[in-house]
Amino acid sequence: MTSETPLHQPIEPGILYFGTPVVLVSTDNEDSTPNLAPISSAFWLGWRAVLGIGARAHTARNLLRTGEAVLNLPCDRLAANVDRLALTTGADPVPPGKAERGYFHVADKFARAGFTAVASETVGPPRVAECPVAMEVVVEAVHPVADRDERQRGSILAVEVRVQRVFVHEDVRVPGSEDHIDPDRWRPLIMSFQKFYGLGPQVHPSTLARIPERLYRGPDIERARSVPARA
Repeated sequence: MTSETPLHQPIEPGILYFGTPVVLVSTDNEDSTPNLAPISSAFWLGWRAVLGIGARAHTARNLLRTGEAVLNLPCDRLAANVDRLALTTGADPVPPGKAERGYFHVADKFARAGFTAVASETVGPPRVAECPVAMEVVVEAVHPVADRDERQRGSILAVEVRVQRVFVHEDVRVPGSEDHIDPDRWRPLIMSFQKFYGLGPQVHPSTLARIPERLYRGPDIERARSVPARA
C-alpha cells in the first residue's frame, strides 16, 4: 500500500444494489390474465436462475401458485418502457406497505409499459416480444432468506427456477452461430442503486473467454429439449 492507495471507509447504505440486470418477470394471475413485474435481484447458474423477491409480492404469489414464469431481459433501449412499471402492482387492493411507498394497482401491465405479449411455448405466462432475451422457466425450489431474523422471517424468498426455453432476437446472436449470444451486441438494462444504466465497451480481454461455451453445457439443456410445446 502506498500513500496514493485509497483507504476504505465504513458506511451503512440502505441498499446494496451495486449493479444487476433488470428482469421483467411475467406470471399468470388467478384470473389467467398476465402480470409483469421488474426485479433486479437475479443471477444464473447454468440453465437455472435464482430470483430474490419479497414473499408478499404479487409476482411471488403467482410464482408459488403456478410454478411457472418467463424471465424477459430488456435491453437498455427499453428503459423508458420498464420505468412505466415502477410503483405499479398487480395486487388489488394494494398492500399497505406498498401503498405507503406510493404503489398503485395496474391490471394490464403490458399495455402500460407499451409491450406486446406473445404466447410462450412451454409455460402459461406470455413472453415480452420487445425484449431481446426471454426464458421460459419453472420453479424448482423456494428458499427462505433471513429466516433466523424474527423481524424478517417469512418476508424474503430466493426462488430457484429451471429454464426450459431460451428465445432471442437475431441481432444479439453471434452471426452464423446457432446458440451463442454476442456480448458486444447484447446491451442489457442494468439497475444500480435504483438508477438505470447500460453497458459500455469491453474494458479488458477476458482469460475465461478462452474456454469454449460448450464446455459449460449441463444436463438441464437436454432436459429442456424433452419438454413438449403446449398445444
